[in-house]
Amino acid sequence: MNVITRFAPSPTGMLHIGGARTALFNYLFAKRHNGKFLLRIEDTDRARSTDEATAAILEGMDWLGLTPDEAPVMQFSQAARHTEVANEMIARGTAFRCYATPEELQARRDLGEEKRQAAKAEGISEAEKTALLAEANELLAPYRSPWRDGAPSPSADAPFTVRLRAPDGGDRILEDGVQGRVTIQASELDDMILLRADGTPTYMLAVVVDDHDMGVTHVIRGDDHLRNAFRQIPIYEAMGWDVPTFAHVSLIHGPDGAKLSKRHGALSTLAYREMGYLPEAMKAYLLRLGWSHGDQEIFTEAEAISLFDVEGINKAPARLDLEKLGQINSHFMRLADDDRLFELLKPLLEAEAPLSEAEAGRVRTALPHMKDRGTTLPELAAAFAFLRDIRPIEMNKKARKALSEEGLDRLAGLRDELQQLRQWTAETISLVISSYCADRDLSMGQVGQPLRAALTGGLPAPDIAPVLEWLGQDEALGRIEDQTAKAGT
Repeated sequence: MNVITRFAPSPTGMLHIGGARTALFNYLFAKRHNGKFLLRIEDTDRARSTDEATAAILEGMDWLGLTPDEAPVMQFSQAARHTEVANEMIARGTAFRCYATPEELQARRDLGEEKRQAAKAEGISEAEKTALLAEANELLAPYRSPWRDGAPSPSADAPFTVRLRAPDGGDRILEDGVQGRVTIQASELDDMILLRADGTPTYMLAVVVDDHDMGVTHVIRGDDHLRNAFRQIPIYEAMGWDVPTFAHVSLIHGPDGAKLSKRHGALSTLAYREMGYLPEAMKAYLLRLGWSHGDQEIFTEAEAISLFDVEGINKAPARLDLEKLGQINSHFMRLADDDRLFELLKPLLEAEAPLSEAEAGRVRTALPHMKDRGTTLPELAAAFAFLRDIRPIEMNKKARKALSEEGLDRLAGLRDELQQLRQWTAETISLVISSYCADRDLSMGQVGQPLRAALTGGLPAPDIAPVLEWLGQDEALGRIEDQTAKAGT
């Protein structure tokens, strides 16, 4: 089937993770069906839309690799087309000019509220109460304009809005890809404004016209737009256009089950980049926020494209779980190309001072063996701290305890053995340490603990022989000598 999807954010703020997930679902669905994924920036709210927000949205999508197949459409630039469609609907008789003023509409609402409050007064009869509530409900019901059936204008130059002639009576049914069959009464829909009194098109009109003109076949969006579908479909019908297939996805909630908000942590997609998550991990995590395929937990992009379907989207809201995100990120850091990972880590490693050539070499050598040392890039960068030129090394409490007089004596003897090595590799170093321990009837712990303390200051590190190799013979022996010299050995 021919598939065209779109992501249509409003540039009034950041690209939050809920929006990023919507974009991802649309991207994957289009790619699964060899279709097109499009982007529209809905900037019709001129007071709140900013170039900075637009740039942030584009940057966030670029970081995630959600590249649209065509240049983004800027909704405000299509305003003339939106107006043209509204005027065509007037000619078709599916829209009309309405001369009700804002003041008249507000007075209508105020009167309806007054009657509703009057129905609560003490001392009125049930008949009076029933009559008042009936009048209130009529006044507060979705507005049906007296001009919908061709009433004349009050004057030739009277201001007007253009309204859609809402469907008359009966059920309105939406077969939603996620929510299933949803039904409302046509009486719940008002004669919706399409063009304001100043001639500017409304959001509801603009969305439908743009989706039609862009050829959108499937609208996948948050379920906060579910009600909008019932208001937008009559516009398609009024123009005789094909109605796209709708799928409304439940929103993301916080760990406590409440709607996601700032108190739950970072919301901006780019904030997660700054927190040290990889884009492929973010996509894999967002995919599983509300979608599933059997018991599989982690998907590559190729796997996601081959498997994604709307039927796999859950009705229930997904819950944000940063611990799970960390596990997925750790998985993708282990898979990451070493050169790419080094470049991502480098700014973090150089936060306080640039890496020397020797330090960079140590990190590059150690990197393939230390990818599992964190769940985010900052955590992983911290694991390489012991490879910096940090002499004299700072000792934590545990390291100081390991460097007892007895421990320092053993280090001094080991230093003498290590100095004789001609080939400085983890394998030869391990043999020397094992031989030294065996000759003196020492356990590995009796030598390894003070050695680790001297080399790392107590910082977490992998097996000691690779650490010695990565540091290099001069640096490793220098660190040992720094400690043994203190004891005068």
